Amino acid sequence: MTVLIAFTAAVLFGCGTWLLMQRRLSRIIIGVGLLGHGANLLLIVAGGPGGRAPLIGSEGSGAFADPLPQALALTAIVITFGVTAFLLALGFRSWQITRDDEVEDDVEDHIVARIRRAEAAERNRDGDAEVHEWERP
Repeated sequence: MTVLIAFTAAVLFGCGTWLLMQRRLSRIIIGVGLLGHGANLLLIVAGGPGGRAPLIGSEGSGAFADPLPQALALTAIVITFGVTAFLLALGFRSWQITRDDEVEDDVEDHIVARIRRAEAAERNRDGDAEVHEWERP
């Protein structure tokens, strides 16, 4: 059963990552939700088998349940909720302004990348420094 849940978490991570790389904000929001669900499943599976409630003074024999994975899962739920609420507000504002939820390219990023490539090509011609992979034209 643990392997099945871990496989389900892996599928959720894979689908969420694929959706995050899309250009539509609605798909990005769904991808964040899937990543959050995958993280919760993974945290619960990492907690191991269930046990008795970890209360001081409780009687009986047997292993106590580990409360840390439950606390981490609750924290992940809150963080995912906050990020999703922010992205929904961002998507709503984008829809109000442009009537579309497509994430456009940043023009300034293209300009900076072009300048860096030109500087890297200049350094490469002069033989001053090594050129990194991201600097190659």
